[in-house]
Amino acid sequence: MRCRLSRFPLTKVVPLAISRGTTAAVEHLLLEVEHGGLTGLGETGGFDTGHRAYATDALATELEALLPRLEAHDPEPLQALEPLLAGLSPPARCAVDLALHDWWGQRLGQPLRRIWGLDDGAISATSVTLGLGSETAVLERLDRWWAQLPASRIKLKLGSPEGVDHDRSLVQAVAGALERRRQSHGMAFELQVDANGGWSLEQARPMLGWLAEQGVVLVEQPLAPLADPEADSAAFAALELDCPIALVADESCWNLADLVRLAPYVDGVNIKLLKSGGLSEALLMARAARRLGLGVMLGCYSDSALLNGAAAQLLPLTRWPDLDSHLNLVDDPFEGLGLDGDRLVPPLGAGLGVSLARR
Repeated sequence: MRCRLSRFPLTKVVPLAISRGTTAAVEHLLLEVEHGGLTGLGETGGFDTGHRAYATDALATELEALLPRLEAHDPEPLQALEPLLAGLSPPARCAVDLALHDWWGQRLGQPLRRIWGLDDGAISATSVTLGLGSETAVLERLDRWWAQLPASRIKLKLGSPEGVDHDRSLVQAVAGALERRRQSHGMAFELQVDANGGWSLEQARPMLGWLAEQGVVLVEQPLAPLADPEADSAAFAALELDCPIALVADESCWNLADLVRLAPYVDGVNIKLLKSGGLSEALLMARAARRLGLGVMLGCYSDSALLNGAAAQLLPLTRWPDLDSHLNLVDDPFEGLGLDGDRLVPPLGAGLGVSLARR
């Protein structure tokens, strides 16, 4: 194999504010793996979940150290490369995993989801995200989304530093806007909320019932993730019986082991490729979640159409798609991930089906 690592910027049209801060732009890494006239693409970048953080520079160092050893191998069979990738951090492994899967799918001449036997007819609408801010700013962001696509699933970020009273005001404002839109357009809407770990247990408990009264259908990561797995599971267990809407783990769930330990206490998990280390683990998690009766959310960070196009290979297994980050970029260098109304259309090409855009 021949490998090349490069950097590229991603700039948001509208900066996104969550409980841990605001993101306006990031730098990501592109890994290209070439063999036999085919080139597989992989993407990674830094992120912070509050209890674990990865910097893009550190990921670049990690991958640069790996590439000479990776180049000594052929890109298939994929299983033969597992020991080489095992010691990588999840986001570094993600870049390699995606590039190898992309190459493999091209080698076989099929999109990955077709190789896996998945059904494109099972794909539902993606949610679009409203970051924290004033009521006016949040409603303006909602209108901007509606000018871009007929979004029917709305995810509202909560866990505001201004406190739960501000969270409540945002929920009421957005719920009111959705009801007005329903009356004027005759459409059904779904409101989800994501606290990004911004509440204490004492705040979360009364909020859960109140959110249900406002018509919210799910709450994502109400409590901060904890480094100790037993303590983290106990935190979700403390909310389980008080939660009348779907309870979804995000920052607390990175891999299959996390999914299994959280399964008794949650209704779903948010799978993100940078957390899982790529498609290998993500596919395993999605299938296991469905077998255990859990809903799958498929999420993103500040990701381009390459990472989201890779995640889109799993859309047929997903109850709550949440792949909207590439729709909020000024300078996305990739193309191939389509949109039909508010439903993502997975790339049609072989492998990941995503390519560098022609400028």
